[in-house]
Parts: sequence; C-alpha cells; structure tokens
Amino acid sequence: MSNSAERVGLTCPVCSPETAVAHEVLAPGGQATVRCTDCQHVHKTRLPDPETIERTVIVSQDGDSTRTTVEAPMEEALAVGEEFIVDTEEAILTVRITSLEIDTEARAESAPVPEIETIWTRVVDNVRTDVTLHPSDGRHDTTRSIEMYVPGDYEFTVGEEEKAGEDRFVVTGLQVREDARGYGFEKLDHDGDMAFAKDLKRVYAHEESSPTTAWSGW
Repeated sequence: MSNSAERVGLTCPVCSPETAVAHEVLAPGGQATVRCTDCQHVHKTRLPDPETIERTVIVSQDGDSTRTTVEAPMEEALAVGEEFIVDTEEAILTVRITSLEIDTEARAESAPVPEIETIWTRVVDNVRTDVTLHPSDGRHDTTRSIEMYVPGDYEFTVGEEEKAGEDRFVVTGLQVREDARGYGFEKLDHDGDMAFAKDLKRVYAHEESSPTTAWSGW
C-alpha cells in the first residue's frame, strides 16, 4: 500500500473557505472524504473532474483503418500495450495501443498525454487469427494458412486441439505480438503454453484430418 495519499486542491470549510488548499483524498467516490493538510479537518466533498485534452486515435482492424478522437486526462501517461474504449462511427470498440506518435518524425513506447499527437491502435474485441497448418504426414510443400475469427480473449494452448470450420488441428506454437505484455517470450512452443487471440501474430499447428475447405468462421 502506498504511504502517500492522492492530493487535490480544494477549499476547506474551516480554515480556507474561499481559496483552494491541498487536501489528501482519504476515500474517493461521488462524495469523497478528504483531509485538509493545513488544519487537518476531515470533510466530504465532490472532487473536481480531471482536465482532459482531445487526442486523435487511429483504429486498425484487418487491414482497414479509421480515425476518431478521445478525451484523455492531461495528467496521465499512455504506453504501448494499454487498452481503452473508443467510439467510432461503426461501433464502440476496445483497442490496444500499438504506437504513440509524438510528432511527425518520432514514435514512443510511452509518453505523457500532452506530448502525444496521435494514438495508433488495433481492435482487440474480436480478432482475425492467422493459422499455419502443417500436414500430418510432414510434407512441407503442402503447408497452408487459414484464418480464424474469434473473440480477443479466446485462449489458444500449445498441445490442445482446435476446430475451424472443417479443419481440425493441434496447436504446436504461438507467435506473440510485440505489443502483448506478460508472456516473456515471442514464441511459445511448450505443451500448456497459452496466449489470448488478441496477443497473437500467428498460430502454428499440425492438421488432424484432411480439410474440405480453407475458410473458417466463428
């Protein structure tokens, strides 16, 4: 637990009813409990809304991109890999930050909101997962790719069987995206290794049966 409470500037009904002074936030909420740092008086009040600034967001999905905006708190910082919700003309989407544009010449992994010009993102609600299928007979000349469209939190696990349309296969490897966090490795290939679809660049697998189609859906 942190030893320092959040501090905000507020008027104090006891010692400073007209001028804002520093207060510690003891309990946040609609009516927050705060303590004046000058006279130690504890009282309830509504905290001021954080100052925000409009920032451009580029939303990418399956090769297509759209532009929208968000109101971001001035005092916050953003980083590649973080997720948030955006409202586009088509839908309300959950997106993940893939890059932060500081100016037309520079990109950053993290930056304070006021320094950011454009937030580049990709949709992670529902994602396309590319799967490379190796035939069960080991012939590399017949290796092929299929696509799966699944929820972003769908789990792929090395060693487990999956089905996509008429294709059945066993996962042998998972290639993790650069913007994914918490995996430690770019390639997962041990039985039991798991990754979410939204974190994957590609799935590698061995076919379990002869396919009748190369297309896969939900």
